[in-house]
Amino acid sequence: MKSTFFSLAALAAVAVAAPAKNNLLALRQAAPEITDADILNYALTLEHLEDKFYREGLVNFTQADFAAEGFDATVYDNLKEVSSDETTHVSFLTAALTKAGAKPVAECTYAFGVTDVKTFLATASILEGVGISAYLGAAADIMSKAYLTAAGSILTVESRHSSYIRATLDQSPFPSPFDVPLTLNEVYTLAAPFIVSCPESNPTLPVKAFPTLASAPSNPKNITAGTEITLLTPGTVVKPADGTSQIFAAFITVTGPVFTEATPVDGGFSLTVPTAAEGNAPVKGQSYVVLTGCNTTVTDDTVAAGPAILEIS
Repeated sequence: MKSTFFSLAALAAVAVAAPAKNNLLALRQAAPEITDADILNYALTLEHLEDKFYREGLVNFTQADFAAEGFDATVYDNLKEVSSDETTHVSFLTAALTKAGAKPVAECTYAFGVTDVKTFLATASILEGVGISAYLGAAADIMSKAYLTAAGSILTVESRHSSYIRATLDQSPFPSPFDVPLTLNEVYTLAAPFIVSCPESNPTLPVKAFPTLASAPSNPKNITAGTEITLLTPGTVVKPADGTSQIFAAFITVTGPVFTEATPVDGGFSLTVPTAAEGNAPVKGQSYVVLTGCNTTVTDDTVAAGPAILEIS
């Protein structure tokens, strides 16, 4: 089991053992300046994942399977449209990278853990939400106005996908007035568990995965502000370097992280879901939380584990 130690005085700088080699995208622990080609390949990595997810799922589950779970033909047909959109995004990003003289990443091998129509839809909702946060978080780093506009046009489509699937699952299609931006490394941390292997010829991307953080199965189904929950750190022990400093859970929002104290428990931490201050983005909908030793900011240098995904009403 890995141990993660961090010092509050050093903004929770994390000293984590290098991740075991698992044939995922190659990692760069000391990443160079990120280029537009890097960002487009990062986006293409996610689009490949989504594209394969829908193509595979709509082969494994027929319209009759959806009907048996209470979903009419319109849902199945709309998901085929979503799948077509993701395929188009892959084609567009591949062509853009090739035209720019950069080598586009190829599709990887994935394991989605989907066993039925309901887990397919639940996973689709999560992937669409992560896609929105990925494009939103990367937007500020895109230098080319043309690429920025193109990424924005994909982002709005992903948002419509998300809203439709959430409504299909009887969740609010627009649970918050703001979406949540995530960093490249935060998004990669969420995507990496689905990736089994990638072609060795794929370009190396300047990303790394943080230690895993997950919502405990015992958490209430309906989580709201004020709910006590447990976050698990499978395979990793997270603790301050001095053994006494406070560990915090930081809920990421577009107006800044919302912090709450995290208490060590067996296998992870317990905490109470916080309420954002008046005038800030609320902690609602598909939300992301990381562990850190710093209660003033969240950066890739201060994240000890996570993000975990929580649906907050």
